[in-house]
Amino acid sequence: MIGFAIRLGLWVTLFAAAFAARADLGPEAGAIAMHGEPALNAGFTHFPYASPDAPKGGQLKLAYLGAFDSLNPYNVKALSTAQGLIGNVYQPLMMRSADEPFTMYGLVAASIETDDARNHVVFHLNPKAHFSDGTPITAADVLFTFSLLKAKGRPQTRAAYALVKSADAPDAHTVRFDLTGANDRELPLTLALMPVLSRAHTDAAHFEDQTLQIPVGSGPYRIVEVVPGERLVLERDPNYWGRDLPVASGLYNFDTIRIDYFRDPTAMFEAFKAGLIDFRIEDNVRRWSSEYDFPAVKNGRVVKAAIPDRLPKGVSGFAFNTRRAPFSDPRVREALASMFDFEWINANLFAGAFRRSEGFFDGSELSSIGRPASERERRLLAPFPGAVRQDVMEGEWRAPVSDGSGRDREIARRALDELESAGFALKDGRLVDRENKALAFEILVKTRDEERLALAYARNLARIGITADVRLVDEVQFQRRRTRFEFDVIPGTWTASPSPGNEQRGRWSCASAHAEGAYNLAGVCSPAIDAMIAKILAARSSEDFVAAVRALDRILISGFYIVPFYYAPEQWIAYSSKLGRPDYTPFFGVDISAWWRREK
Repeated sequence: MIGFAIRLGLWVTLFAAAFAARADLGPEAGAIAMHGEPALNAGFTHFPYASPDAPKGGQLKLAYLGAFDSLNPYNVKALSTAQGLIGNVYQPLMMRSADEPFTMYGLVAASIETDDARNHVVFHLNPKAHFSDGTPITAADVLFTFSLLKAKGRPQTRAAYALVKSADAPDAHTVRFDLTGANDRELPLTLALMPVLSRAHTDAAHFEDQTLQIPVGSGPYRIVEVVPGERLVLERDPNYWGRDLPVASGLYNFDTIRIDYFRDPTAMFEAFKAGLIDFRIEDNVRRWSSEYDFPAVKNGRVVKAAIPDRLPKGVSGFAFNTRRAPFSDPRVREALASMFDFEWINANLFAGAFRRSEGFFDGSELSSIGRPASERERRLLAPFPGAVRQDVMEGEWRAPVSDGSGRDREIARRALDELESAGFALKDGRLVDRENKALAFEILVKTRDEERLALAYARNLARIGITADVRLVDEVQFQRRRTRFEFDVIPGTWTASPSPGNEQRGRWSCASAHAEGAYNLAGVCSPAIDAMIAKILAARSSEDFVAAVRALDRILISGFYIVPFYYAPEQWIAYSSKLGRPDYTPFFGVDISAWWRREK
């Protein structure tokens, strides 16, 4: 009897502790937004960019440039993972809306609970959820995935999951995460983005290796054909468990999706012209302006469309590897960046179609360009004197504007003055350091378009005595050297969302500066940047969030870590007239999963 009383007391104590841990949790909800409330109410029937009456059937033919050597998009060692798997074969706990800055809606996890501080999060799994082989998705699969990706996932994933204090599963359909101490309000949403991998079909011991083993996922498609490096075919799963959910209504309309890989962009475009590809996003302005006059366009079998881009523009550019000299010196980086003659390049290579990138969130309220720092920003930056240049702080800095001749003398003079202050001098037509070593480096590229841009940049650098050798390599070698940081200068793209967050750690934090496979190409490591990323993640109000993002923008601009390129104000697409698409385009741009085939 005494033993029973002790056991009862222990049970009551544990129950009380569990209840106390959950006492501050808000009501169970089918959605969660990073800031504010979800745009769609609990009774929504479909996303606004989906057409519930869209016909099902037919094939979608897509193409990508390059090759692939793996079907695992979540590890580091694959040099190039096949496109089209995330969202189609693998799906996350909750579905991200393409029409809101950052809002997640119920999918594998039908609902979520969290407290006001977001120190705890609970996911309630949909009991109907199952993998493509019919086995149910359970809390054990979620915990397996979490532990595996925390140990062997991509660097940004490992960094985020490392903030989780503990995870447990009180029953087969409930998963709890203790986030105490993380001070990261985005972390519940980051966990909601986690895929669910099957314990029974995932080789945890060899997870980091390249693999072409066909995965067992939980999404609407299954892989039915793989030709390594060349072709991937997906087939719609007739038993997809989530087909009747609001987040899937009007999506995933094609019976099959065929994805072909091309090593040459011209060959890929010719295949599109011949009708072998149904849809393409065009990123070559010369081609867009002068090569879409082929017969299929003229007779209406191919449709051209320019979709307004409502997102922050992000930035593409050449990244300086600051792990190597002389790129560790910001004076050198600023001087080198100033020699990128956008005005000449835009006029002579791109018919004036682009706008110059200057910051990392251009075209949005998150950008610091042209805006003096607010008092909120100044308070955030006060502990880091010197992290932001005065002209950047006052919103006065702008990228150099050349005379467009390709031989602007004033910009070259200023660059040489800056390089002289860093210890370089022009001798016999060469720029040399104090030890008479010439300033020379390699620009690594993987496409002819990148090569052409790099050559134009190298020609301008040669005017001030700098030798920049442009090296064109294949996709596999490029990715191998990129993931190991074995380069001097390399092109990169840093897309911007309207809700920047944890991805910034992978791009700019000290933790990612030397993590193999991370996208911190420049090797940035700054206490000020780490602090601003933390402020972004901890922001409760929209005002605090915007101030922290702008402060980060100012620090990155002041560091001259990249040579910014340019951006197009629109998204250029071309597609077969046999495809149908919704009238409404979501905030994030064209979502091909909402399209359908008019003719089978």
